[in-house]
Amino acid sequence: MIKKETIPTYAPGILLAAVIAAAAKWIEGLMPQGISASVIALFIGMMIHTIKKPDPVYQKGIVFTSKKLLKFAIILLGASLNITTIMQVGRISLFVMVFTLATCFGVGYVVGKALHLNWKMSNLISAGTGICGGSAIAAIAPVIEAEDRDIAFAMSATFIFDMLMIVAFPLLGVWLGMSDTAYGLWAGTAVNDTSSVVAAGYGFSEQAGDFAVMVKLTRTLAIIPTVLIFSGVQFHQTRKAAGAQRTAVKVPSIIPYFIGLFLVMACLNSFGLIPVSLAAALKHISKFCMITALAAIGLNTSLDDMKQGGAAPMLHGFIISLLVVLVAFLAIRMQISEGVLV
Repeated sequence: MIKKETIPTYAPGILLAAVIAAAAKWIEGLMPQGISASVIALFIGMMIHTIKKPDPVYQKGIVFTSKKLLKFAIILLGASLNITTIMQVGRISLFVMVFTLATCFGVGYVVGKALHLNWKMSNLISAGTGICGGSAIAAIAPVIEAEDRDIAFAMSATFIFDMLMIVAFPLLGVWLGMSDTAYGLWAGTAVNDTSSVVAAGYGFSEQAGDFAVMVKLTRTLAIIPTVLIFSGVQFHQTRKAAGAQRTAVKVPSIIPYFIGLFLVMACLNSFGLIPVSLAAALKHISKFCMITALAAIGLNTSLDDMKQGGAAPMLHGFIISLLVVLVAFLAIRMQISEGVLV
């Protein structure tokens, strides 16, 4: 954490990011449902950087916010995850999610290679598409030590397709004659960000919206095994790059401290050891810290840098998102034909 004597050097950057986050939350309330404050904060930060890069006096605080505060937000995020949610939704949604997650990370790897994207950016896009948009990207980014530019690209790629799905999904659901349950399962497994799932789900019906949100909560739990897997991948990559000898591996060296604390919080909440009111409060704090961190990431990322990156990341996001929509729909149709779903 920040030492007392160095607080004045960090404060300007932290305050700037927090002000942007607060503004993003306010703008979110004015915008159509489905546009999250996280994305708004990221783009405000990027616009500020492009117009006039923040003075050096802000830099330490911006870096601290984008790295340390993001990790703190992930720890608190664990308090909002409840493993028993799986039991409430059941094997219906898990069946579909197995296919969508396999599509995201399996096909996503191949697409990323074909488009010559670095593995970190490619997997951030896949995680955002397959799990839960910005939260998954934010949780995995520090684990794999992703660059701010990679995070910005991943957030942008998932956000653009989300906006299309908010409009298209209810229309497609009606056209395809889907039931509330089938549509809710489809929206909950194929739409990325939580706010977008809410918009797409309730855009069809209240019952579909309720079920879509429940499915989305279950899908969010995929963050837990995913961050553990990527912790191992990053550890292996680091050792390989350093030419390290094969030695005994200790668990703490693979699982970063903040991921360990994140898992502890999730377990405590799952066993009912965190009061509901406290869990709700921690979730709000986590969300605001995450928005603040994304504002800082935006302040470190130029729109010009994004342009130089070309269209490949956006094409990656589009291809994976479209495949997930199709795979989820086919899996649901399979369940309907077998009488599992009506």
